[in-house]
Amino acid sequence: MKLHWSPRSPFVRKVVILLKETGLESCVQYVRSVAAIATPNPAIMADNPLSQIPALVLDSGEPLYDSPVICEYLDTLHDGPRLFPVAGPARWTALRRQALGDGMLSVLLIWRQERMKTAARQLPDWLASFQLKIDTALDRLETEAPALAGSGFDIGHLTIGCMLSYLDYRFADLDWRHGRTQLAHWHDGFCRRPSAIATVPDDAAT
Repeated sequence: MKLHWSPRSPFVRKVVILLKETGLESCVQYVRSVAAIATPNPAIMADNPLSQIPALVLDSGEPLYDSPVICEYLDTLHDGPRLFPVAGPARWTALRRQALGDGMLSVLLIWRQERMKTAARQLPDWLASFQLKIDTALDRLETEAPALAGSGFDIGHLTIGCMLSYLDYRFADLDWRHGRTQLAHWHDGFCRRPSAIATVPDDAAT
C-alpha cells in the first residue's frame, strides 16, 4: 500500500500512529507529498482529486481517503485489539470523540491560515469565532478527561491526542492547558506512548 504523507499534518500523524500501534507500518510505503490549500498537487490528485492528505492507495490501486476511512480500513487488517470498537456504546463514543478531534483540527487549520495573514487582512469576527469554538470544545474535553483516562485507547483517544499535540505545535501561545489540568494530565500520558514519540514533527521535537 502507498500512503501520501507529510510529517507536519496532524491527520497524517493520526494514520501513522495507528499503523505503529497495530504493527502494520511495514505494510505501507510512505510517499512524501506536499498538500497546500492554494496549490493543488497533481501527484496527490491522481489518487485524491481534492489534493488532500492522507490518501492511501491499496495494492489493488483503489484509493481511500480521508483519515477516518483510512484508519477504519487499516484497523481491519491486524489481529490485535481494535481501535474502532465493533458495536455498542463504546463504538459511538469512540466515533464521537474522533469526530470532535477531527472537527477541531479542521477549525485549527483554517484558523492558522487566518492568523498568518497581515493584520489588515485578518477578519476579527472569524478569529473570535475560531477561538470560541476551540475554547468551548476544550472545556468539554476537560469534563470528559476522567472518562478518557479510564477507558483504554481507541480511535477517539488517538484523534484527541493528535489534536492537542497540534495545538502545542502550531498554537503554543494559546496555553490551552490553563484551567484544564485533567485534560493536560491525560495528554501527557498520550505523549509518552512510543507511537506518539516516534511521530513528533522533526522541528517540534527539540
